[in-house]
Amino acid sequence: MILFALSPHASLAQALHDLTGVERGRCAVSRFSNQELYATLETDPAGRACLVLGAVAPPDEHLLATLLLVHTLKKEGARTVTVLLPYLGYARHDKAEPRRSRATDSSLAHQLFPIPVRSLSPAELFARELATLPLAEPAIVAPDAGALERCDAVRRAAGIRRPLAHFTKERTPEGIKHSVLHGAVGRQAVLVDDILDTGGTLVSACEGLRRAGVEEIIVMATHGLFTGRAWERLWSLGVTRIYCTDTTPPPGHLGSAAVVVLSVAPLLAGCLKPAAKDGEP
Repeated sequence: MILFALSPHASLAQALHDLTGVERGRCAVSRFSNQELYATLETDPAGRACLVLGAVAPPDEHLLATLLLVHTLKKEGARTVTVLLPYLGYARHDKAEPRRSRATDSSLAHQLFPIPVRSLSPAELFARELATLPLAEPAIVAPDAGALERCDAVRRAAGIRRPLAHFTKERTPEGIKHSVLHGAVGRQAVLVDDILDTGGTLVSACEGLRRAGVEEIIVMATHGLFTGRAWERLWSLGVTRIYCTDTTPPPGHLGSAAVVVLSVAPLLAGCLKPAAKDGEP
């Protein structure tokens, strides 16, 4: 088995190698003088099971680079090609609306992709971190009803008995608004979401939690994009720590030890081991 990785995931690829011993393949994605992308392999994939640690997220060149690399591996005789996508982009607009394009999220991917798809959950990673914190049976809170399943996975993995709480969320011309809080919360709460982008959703949810009497908030977001600076308002709303994963390379402007980046390498490694048993090591 050979692992080929796009340059944004170089650190994650090394972590996977350290955990599993998977062979690292050498490749490059370059540009012609007219700025068109092309992929080059320096490791022969013929007859081998190949992994591509790619990206389907902006900048859009990552998507094209992933597709070019997969195509080149198949063209050069790779026995199988499995793509690892730590962050499945283009999931922000997943509602069917007239005259607008539609993206997909993890739940729809199984229906829309004509190939086998397996989704991974960071619940165990987050649960292990919660176990290290001085929290007394905190409330696990979903920013909206759509996040309940994700939050319940964290709650169960952490062995927390308190029922989930969640908000009613609506989009207004002024932005996200969290109105009704369903369920009970105490002094401490853990807010779990899939993406921390600009932070607007989480800021609004934290405002709602403060109105409900929550004093300390832990934020756990699978994908930490940290776009812009509006998310920094979270620190003034009782947030004491933000956890995210390395599904996307962390931006360099975070500037706070209270932002903890967890590696998803153990999750990906768990997928590779069964595959290695069925094929080559």
